[in-house]
Amino acid sequence: MISLNKFKKFLSAFVLILILAFVEIATNCQIALADTATNPATAAEVFSANCAGCHINGSNIIRRGKNLKQKALKKYGMDSIANISNLVTNGKGIMPAYKDRLSEQQIIDVSAYVLSQAETDWK
Repeated sequence: MISLNKFKKFLSAFVLILILAFVEIATNCQIALADTATNPATAAEVFSANCAGCHINGSNIIRRGKNLKQKALKKYGMDSIANISNLVTNGKGIMPAYKDRLSEQQIIDVSAYVLSQAETDWK
């Protein structure tokens, strides 16, 4: 049988370890949340959820010539994060505006994602 003093020491050590574990988890969780805004996987998920319906693999199912391939982006002056972000934010023609659906950071991230994918021909 374990003595009361040993049990108290064990319990104190156990509680201390739990507190340290919770602090570590809470700290890492906040860091992870802060990193999601610039995480390429998150930008890919934003693209998949909001853009891929018309722009799957960088194409354009509505207007074939206005795709997200590097040649078309340059031709239409959409070869910068700022220009793509403006288009995504405000929309143009039949492309809807996303300023009410996506945060400013998500728009910037998805714009950077589009440029990086265009550089690799969406592969």
